[in-house]
Amino acid sequence: MEEWLGIAVPAYAGLLALFGLPAFLTGQAAARQWRGPAQALGYAALLALAARFLIYALFEGRLVSATGFATDLAFLAAVALVAHRVTHVRCVLAQYPWLYERAGPFGYRARGAIGGGPDPT
Repeated sequence: MEEWLGIAVPAYAGLLALFGLPAFLTGQAAARQWRGPAQALGYAALLALAARFLIYALFEGRLVSATGFATDLAFLAAVALVAHRVTHVRCVLAQYPWLYERAGPFGYRARGAIGGGPDPT
């Protein structure tokens, strides 16, 4: 597993936990500014690069590790996208309460639409 990540597993888990909060806040910030999920993905990629650098600088891990970077990016992008979607739904429901109602944690639907009609999400 260390060959795959480029660092020992406990140190890697600690670093991803450390970078998970900024990824979550990045997703929230992009959604609050009514930006698309692509912006959250771009910042997640920058966070993955920063995590890879800290792995190299603090733990003497491999700086250039395609599999390690892909794992970092997948985790941080997932956190950022989930935060973006949840915050986007919350903002839409707060901004347009007369138009939309909650349809689960990741979605909303037009008020009065019960299973039919186009989904605005």
